[in-house]
Amino acid sequence: MEGIASIAVVSSLILGALIAFIAFGSYFRKRKSEVVSVANPAEAAAVNLKNSRPQQNKKSQSKPHHSHADKDSNKRHHPLDLNTLKGHGDSVNGLCFSSDGHSLATACDDGVIRVFKLDDASSKSFKFLRINLPAAGGHPTAVAFVDDSSSIVVASQNLTGASLYMYGEDKPKGGDTKQQSKPEIKWEHHNVHDKKYILTLFGTKATHGAADGSTIIASSSEGTDIILWHGKSGKMLGNVDTNQLKNNMATVSPNGRFIAAAAFTADVKVWEIVYSKDSSVKEVTKVMQLKGHKSAVTWLCFTPDSERIITASKDGSIRVWNINVRYHLDEDPKTLKVLPIPLHDSKGTTLQYDRLSISPDGKILAATHGSILQWLSAETGEVLETADKAHDGDITDIAWAPKPIPVGDKRVTILATSSVDKKVKLWAAPTL
Repeated sequence: MEGIASIAVVSSLILGALIAFIAFGSYFRKRKSEVVSVANPAEAAAVNLKNSRPQQNKKSQSKPHHSHADKDSNKRHHPLDLNTLKGHGDSVNGLCFSSDGHSLATACDDGVIRVFKLDDASSKSFKFLRINLPAAGGHPTAVAFVDDSSSIVVASQNLTGASLYMYGEDKPKGGDTKQQSKPEIKWEHHNVHDKKYILTLFGTKATHGAADGSTIIASSSEGTDIILWHGKSGKMLGNVDTNQLKNNMATVSPNGRFIAAAAFTADVKVWEIVYSKDSSVKEVTKVMQLKGHKSAVTWLCFTPDSERIITASKDGSIRVWNINVRYHLDEDPKTLKVLPIPLHDSKGTTLQYDRLSISPDGKILAATHGSILQWLSAETGEVLETADKAHDGDITDIAWAPKPIPVGDKRVTILATSSVDKKVKLWAAPTL
């Protein structure tokens, strides 16, 4: 019996030891796991934090991507600044839109005319047609389209005097519209305006009276003369003299009926272009004079309906004139509004406007002084927007596109400005 009891005691001890071994093994394995889990608390914290966050798309975790558009927008200092046409080698003296608004011609001191295609005003780059003046052509001072975007008149200046060149394209043979010919000189005139510098060149499709819709162009010299040309043929249609010491500019009304000039004195002279039944120009005769400013008129423009003229003067005012009067019955043009120029220097002195241009709908007036660009309500004279430094140099010319231009998926009314800083800028019209 004692042997059996001894065996039972031994078995109990062995079983107890086995149970103790298993228990301690489980304990130590648990402790080891805990030691490993806290050996790198930062890593553990990171893992816990990652597990606690919702899973994000990998693209959202990547570094922000700055596109060229972002960089360009950072360079643009004004919300209406849409784009810049670069590549000019010197000062850009003048610009002009085609009648459909999709082509913009620029005249540059580097001797090149560039015709940009504006399929989308927000594009990163623009295709352009390069037209080089003849070797002795000098530098272009102004441009104007003829009938469509395939023909253009260029005013240029060299040591011997002023010249006019009309570049046009021949229609492709066989009706192949894809084949584009290089523009060639179709007509040219040299030493025009008694060799004086040509200040401005304005063209329009004449639709008044018996006119047949052909483009007529008015060129104004730094002297006192203004010449009217037939755009396609280059024929001189008439000429007038302001007799006001020197011209500041001259333009022709949108319907081709009137010519008006801003010159050295305070008065603005207006001539009528009279058309014969065969659509030719019969004569150009003086019909009225705008009197009211107290100092020289620096610039003027016709409203789109050709019934009003807007003038800016050194006397610090803008005047709106009604020229839709029976002048043949001695009815005088009337001043409809006198608006103060809302631009002053640091001392409060009123500054003059160098240029004016009115939007195609007749509601917004763009005006410049040096490198400053302003947009005004044509109705009230209220300042809508101001770009204090629109360019890095003086603005040389401004023009509204005659029709809205695509900007992305929208169509926008656009103003173009050129400058001595070798750039042309495109601006969106402000909201009224």
